[in-house]
Amino acid sequence: MRVDLTSPQAFEALVREHQSMVFRTLSRMTGAGPHVEDLAQEAFLRLYRALPEFRGDSALTTYLYRIVVNVAQDEWKRRRRDRELIAAAPSAFEEDEAIEWIENLPGDSLRNHARTPEQLLSDVELQDAVDAALLSLSEPERAVLVLYHQEDCSYEAISAALEMPINTVRTHLHRGRKRMSALLRAQMAPPPPATSVRYSQPLEAQ
Repeated sequence: MRVDLTSPQAFEALVREHQSMVFRTLSRMTGAGPHVEDLAQEAFLRLYRALPEFRGDSALTTYLYRIVVNVAQDEWKRRRRDRELIAAAPSAFEEDEAIEWIENLPGDSLRNHARTPEQLLSDVELQDAVDAALLSLSEPERAVLVLYHQEDCSYEAISAALEMPINTVRTHLHRGRKRMSALLRAQMAPPPPATSVRYSQPLEAQ
C-alpha cells in the first residue's frame, strides 16, 4: 500500500529526514547566510506541491535534489540581476589537488575532535576559502561539485537531478576541480614578502 506523503505526519517526517541535506546543499550552492532558511522552505514547499505527481520513477532523494538545484538556480538568477558573476580564474594546477581540498573540508564532528584552537581557526579559514571559491565557479560546475563531493551522489544521480547527460556531468566535474584548485591556491597563498627599501648614503659635499 502506497504511503500518502502529503499527510501532515508523513510530510513532517520527510522534512525531518532530509532537512540537513537541503540546508547543507543550499549553503554550498548559494553561500551560507540567513537566506538559506528561506530557500529551504521554498524547496520543501515545491516538494509538497509536487508530491501528488510523484510516481516513484526515481528515488525521492534524487527528486528532492532536483528541486533544491532548481531553487538554487533561481537564487543565482536573482543575484545576476544585481551583479555580474565572478569570473572563474584560469587553471594552472592539477585537479587532484582540488579533490583533496574538497573532500577534506573541515566541519565534521569526528575530524574536529580534540583539535587545538589554532587548528580550528585554520579550518574556519579553509572553509571560508572553499565557500568563496565555490561561489566563483559557474553554476553547473558548482552544482556538480557539491552533489558529487559533498553529497556523495553518483554520476547517474547527478545526471538525473540536473537533467544533463553523464558525459556533461563528468566535464563540469573535471573543469570545476581544476578551477577550484587554482582559486584555493590563490586565496590560501601567503602574501609576498615585503621588499625593503635601501637608501644610499648622501654624497659628502666636496
